[in-house]
Amino acid sequence: MFSKLRPFIFKLDPELAHTLAIKALKFNFKSIKNIKKNSSIENTLLGKKFFNPIGIAAGFDKDAEVYNSLFKLGFGFVEVGTITPLKQYGNPKPRVFRLEEDEALINRLGFNNSGADKVSSRIILNPPNGLFGINIGPNKDSINRLEDYLICFRKFHKLSDYLTVNISSPNTENLRSFHDQKELNELLHAIQEEKDNLQSNTPIAIKISPDIDEKNIEKISELLLKYKINIVIVSNSTDSHRENLKNINKLEKGGLSGKPLEKKSNLIINRFYKILKNEILIIGVGGVDSGKSAYEKIIHGASLVQLYTGMIYKGPNIAFKITDELIDIFKNEGVKNISEVIGSKN
Repeated sequence: MFSKLRPFIFKLDPELAHTLAIKALKFNFKSIKNIKKNSSIENTLLGKKFFNPIGIAAGFDKDAEVYNSLFKLGFGFVEVGTITPLKQYGNPKPRVFRLEEDEALINRLGFNNSGADKVSSRIILNPPNGLFGINIGPNKDSINRLEDYLICFRKFHKLSDYLTVNISSPNTENLRSFHDQKELNELLHAIQEEKDNLQSNTPIAIKISPDIDEKNIEKISELLLKYKINIVIVSNSTDSHRENLKNINKLEKGGLSGKPLEKKSNLIINRFYKILKNEILIIGVGGVDSGKSAYEKIIHGASLVQLYTGMIYKGPNIAFKITDELIDIFKNEGVKNISEVIGSKN
């Protein structure tokens, strides 16, 4: 069905198409397929059982409106956001661009969302029916970005299975300065103090940029280990890697996601895995649209994977498709459980 509708959908402005998709998902539909459970793709991580490793990344359900519908589409976990303390419109439109020949998107949305109060009320009224992450960030015009993270932490730590601290969007000016060792140390210290004050056991994830060098990977890893961060998400969209793209929209400013990011993110995943080993769980993001691409993320060191752009190009049944393909890959490789192959790539 999606393959027939796609030409018509792609004639619409990308952000309008996304808005219509969110509205469609708000209907209380029944899944058109049964969610397949198979022991080879199940894993217990951070004390929680994941029936499959395929998640939807933050950015799709920015305002936490359709997460339960996404669970029905076969995703093993869903991450919503990025949520900021106060409501904000984001950057001027147009701000989302398809690069069809490259199977990619460029966006410069800028954390458009309804704000922490409204989103938290929505989640309380509609509890998640699966493993649920919330991605938090600062307001664009905030005078104290560190405090913005803490405001969101207080608001959401009891409402999620994990909280993601987004320091890597290229669409909020100077946000990536938190990759600096001094600033990241201050941020992680403040979050740890807040966790202790609230006696919170909610796992913390840090979402990092793909545009970091080798030295930065080592320094970030040191701090993640120092503060006993539970998860690192590798990675966000990139503001580089445009030279080999075909579509004219490659000239647009913003974060590039999709297939062009796949190999780069795999390399960074593997580098983090070699440093962190099994101390910190890695969620791999970037170019996932098939069982094979998910498998590559896993053998490079990701325990879980996320996608967003892949669903734009492959349709709403992508999670079912990937899990079926992943089960077949494991069967053909003689893999009894996903845990056997995480980080097995030399």
